[in-house]
Amino acid sequence: MALLWRRLKLLVTVMMVNLFIFIIISRQSNQDKNDRNKVQIPSKPFWSKLAPSVAYWNRQQQVLDLQNNPVLVANYSLADTPEWLNETGLISDPCQPNVRVTTQVKDYNSLPGRFKDFLLYMHCRSYPLMVDQPAVCKKPPFLLLAVKSLAPHFDRRQAIRQSWGRAGLIANQTVVTIFLLGNATAGDHHPDLSEMLRYESTRHKDIIQWDYRDSFFNLTVKEVLFLEWIQRRCPGAKFIFKGDDDVFVNTFRILDFLKGLSEPKARDLFVGDVITNAGPHRDKKVKYFIPESMYVGMYPPYAGGGGYLYSGDIAARLHNASQHVALYPIDDVYTGMCLRKLGLAPEKHKGFRTFNIEEKYRSNPCAYKSLMLVHPRTPQEMIQIWAWLSSPDLNCQ
Repeated sequence: MALLWRRLKLLVTVMMVNLFIFIIISRQSNQDKNDRNKVQIPSKPFWSKLAPSVAYWNRQQQVLDLQNNPVLVANYSLADTPEWLNETGLISDPCQPNVRVTTQVKDYNSLPGRFKDFLLYMHCRSYPLMVDQPAVCKKPPFLLLAVKSLAPHFDRRQAIRQSWGRAGLIANQTVVTIFLLGNATAGDHHPDLSEMLRYESTRHKDIIQWDYRDSFFNLTVKEVLFLEWIQRRCPGAKFIFKGDDDVFVNTFRILDFLKGLSEPKARDLFVGDVITNAGPHRDKKVKYFIPESMYVGMYPPYAGGGGYLYSGDIAARLHNASQHVALYPIDDVYTGMCLRKLGLAPEKHKGFRTFNIEEKYRSNPCAYKSLMLVHPRTPQEMIQIWAWLSSPDLNCQ
């Protein structure tokens, strides 16, 4: 009898618990239905007021982000907009030196000249074309080889024309080669080679030149101008290789790689020798030195500027993104910033060797057969390696 009584008490307890749970769920369900018919008003703002970064580039990027974000813009009235948010609109002509930067960067006076020059003209993105090739992409190429060069580097350009940059039909695909130049100014102690450059351009029809100072920190300007040039002169290019004039590129291998891509992969392609978890160098003796007054934070993943490969579709998107990213003095990092703005990241490919290959393999023709790029190489080495790879007798079993 006692056993029966305990079972009855257990049954009643279970039923009461279930009834209690049912009542709670029912109330919650009714509350949810009522809540869906009400406008939910946050009890406090879910954003905070922007505080200016201490680093000049970061602060300029904050301004651009605000200007291009309608939600944030709506959060500021004209009356309470902080003065620092109007910095990019201080000068009417962005290609005139912005002298206010001299007081906005705390250690401006102690910076090397290349930094001062970059900061004064950081907002200028438009320079006149001195030499153009409007018909170079009359037939949209499968592969556009865009090579960053300097006016005095004729031997490098000629070696590329005779080797991996041969324009025309390669492996049944149309290849077009162009060389991207700025202006080699007398202020940088360059000899006047304008007449020779004019002859070279007339002879080869592959020189694109803009009227700006061609310096290391202005390679980002070259990048922005090139992205604009593609949209105007060569929007139909299927793929673009962009690199330096001291690299060897295995054009055969690149074409084989591209032809094997699926359509989705081809559309979002951006491959190279990718550097991750990197930040600015703080050692003043390093070529890539960036002071803390200019930039703070880590870099996004980026492909080394020796050379990388991307799709024409990505080129159009990079052009749009570049309008919303403040110019940065290191061009490959800047391209990584633009990719980050698009929500993309470059893909690492082992065929890109921007830091060379082991010395014991450098004279072996077969060491280059599976690679896409090797850096650095002299003009003579480019011609030699191309001859190796072009030989029908090359056997790399």
